[in-house]
Amino acid sequence: MKIAVMTGGGDVPGLNPCIKAIVDRCDEEGHESFGILHGWGGLLYYNPDEPTMLNQHFVPLTRNTVRTIDRTGGTILHTSRTHPGKVPYPLIPDFLRSSDQMDRNKTYDFTPHVLRVLKSLGIDVLIVIGGDDTLSYGARIHEEGFPVICIPKTMDNDVTGTDYCIGFSTAITESVAAITKLRTTTGSHERFAVIELFGRYSGETSLISAYLGSADRAIISEVPFDVEHLAELLSKDKHDNPSQYAMVTISEGAREVQGSIIQKEKIGIDPYGHKKLGGVGAITAAKLEQITGEKTVFVQLSFLMRSGPPDTLDKMVGFNFGNLAMDLIHEKQFGRMVAIQQGRYTHVSASLPSVGPRKVDVDALYDTENYRPKVKHMYNMPMYLY
Repeated sequence: MKIAVMTGGGDVPGLNPCIKAIVDRCDEEGHESFGILHGWGGLLYYNPDEPTMLNQHFVPLTRNTVRTIDRTGGTILHTSRTHPGKVPYPLIPDFLRSSDQMDRNKTYDFTPHVLRVLKSLGIDVLIVIGGDDTLSYGARIHEEGFPVICIPKTMDNDVTGTDYCIGFSTAITESVAAITKLRTTTGSHERFAVIELFGRYSGETSLISAYLGSADRAIISEVPFDVEHLAELLSKDKHDNPSQYAMVTISEGAREVQGSIIQKEKIGIDPYGHKKLGGVGAITAAKLEQITGEKTVFVQLSFLMRSGPPDTLDKMVGFNFGNLAMDLIHEKQFGRMVAIQQGRYTHVSASLPSVGPRKVDVDALYDTENYRPKVKHMYNMPMYLY
């Protein structure tokens, strides 16, 4: 068989080990492995009638080409947030555009073109590695009759159907390390530290980083916060700390009570409808200074959370998800997403990510009055708590 693999959405550490596991299994079992570059963009922007474009969008994968890739983060296949099911007019490739029939203000579905490309390349099975948006379109391709296996990755750990996604552990490891490092300068200057973390709709990165890093407070995406109350809590934390400082983590998707999420200035929404978030931490830090008179140390950890090599857990899950995907291909079980549930590797319907992101169990894990993790009873809990 000719098995293609692609990575879409934001990169995370652990993607390359997953790719390596797939390619090595293909080599061992006599399959041909094939990489699609730039996520779904590789399929959308390839014109089967112009084979000279092939090397711009696809790459053969062999055991030798992936031999060392597990040592690095990111993805050797590159990535994009392209969604062929809703392409804005300006991003439609020229060879697919018929301007006399198209409304420049609408989006268009090029799924028939994607299926045509897959057929023209002679691909038998497509392995899609991504978050809920990338995987949801993978499920759509399967519904159209093409064999697809999905693998969940996202540092937010919010794909529905699995307890764990590739990239989450490394993101938490980097966040906790940053919290620990910031204690020296925050304590030296006797300030508040405000650490903004990725987390669009799920606050798990903020919650778990605060829990493991012993930050004083955690603001999460799921619970709107009152900055006046937060100022009061942090002031008490600072007063009670012999070193006279306090720390709070905050999700990029957090919002104040009766407020809205903060989009990055001058960027707003990308052509595929994804909001560019960021700024709530800086705004909150400024308000805390205004309310309390205390100086702040503000850090937007941002892309550092997803940079660098994977930790051992993300290597383990990356390798194992890749091998589990190959097991499903061997068994001809298509339209499935590999997953971890209750600490065990399994697989579920590929359609599950389409229901929307998984969110923090606020009642069980978060103190909404005191803005901090509420983690006490461990019996029968998943490894990462929910």
